[in-house]
Amino acid sequence: MPNFVCGRFELDLTQPRIMAIINVTDDSFSGDGLRGNLDGALNKAERALAEGADILDLGAESTRPGSDPVPEQQEIDRLVPLIEALQGCGVPLSVDTLKPSVMRAALAAGADLINDVNGFRAEGAVEAVAAGTAGLCVMHMQGEPRTMQQAPQYANVVDEVGAFLVRRTEVLLRAGVRRERVLLDPGFGFGKSTEHNLALVRGLGALRDLGYPLLVGLSRKSLLGAITGKPVEARGPASVAAALMAVQYGAAIVRVHDVAPTRDALAVWQAMS
Repeated sequence: MPNFVCGRFELDLTQPRIMAIINVTDDSFSGDGLRGNLDGALNKAERALAEGADILDLGAESTRPGSDPVPEQQEIDRLVPLIEALQGCGVPLSVDTLKPSVMRAALAAGADLINDVNGFRAEGAVEAVAAGTAGLCVMHMQGEPRTMQQAPQYANVVDEVGAFLVRRTEVLLRAGVRRERVLLDPGFGFGKSTEHNLALVRGLGALRDLGYPLLVGLSRKSLLGAITGKPVEARGPASVAAALMAVQYGAAIVRVHDVAPTRDALAVWQAMS
């Protein structure tokens, strides 16, 4: 697979990469939202980089189940200063948003990757990102954040998620996006039950065979709570195990809250493989 092109960077994905979550949201499900605190976000980013993060994923709107949208201008006002302040950090800056206006503002400020939980389905989203070299993460979500966990249903979750990702990727390619800019995310926890999420983990190999690198975000999610019985704040060890399993099944990038233990686990796995 060729290098992943994302803005100012080309990432070699022959080795697994770690994307660190930097939330400036008010109501992150994991309890780590920084409520627009720029200094706090910069300090957290510095720690993530020191611990070995390969990508920083910046988000200013929670997409946890039941969450309400954030006003566009508030999202922009929180993200743009953070993007500008981190321009020289040495790793790609990803922005987690589903709003085309925020995508445009983030790219203008220097973002290298747009991570869209809505798969670039919003009106104007494809047009906002098609030009240039920014990486594009296409994620699957059934429904929308406020209602997505209300009895999600699939006949075959792996096939249906895969078909959706192919359709959305084809839309991007027709708009002129190079294949090397595209990353796929099955969307764990976004309109999926525990059983659906487990089936998707086991089906990562089939999704990888679609021909694009996979990003997997399982860190601290309810799936891990269902398995371990632990609350969000106690799911660190389970999150590291999930990231390791995701890489073994085919993930190229894992999106995590806990960078250092994930980095150590991957280092041990690689040394012993």
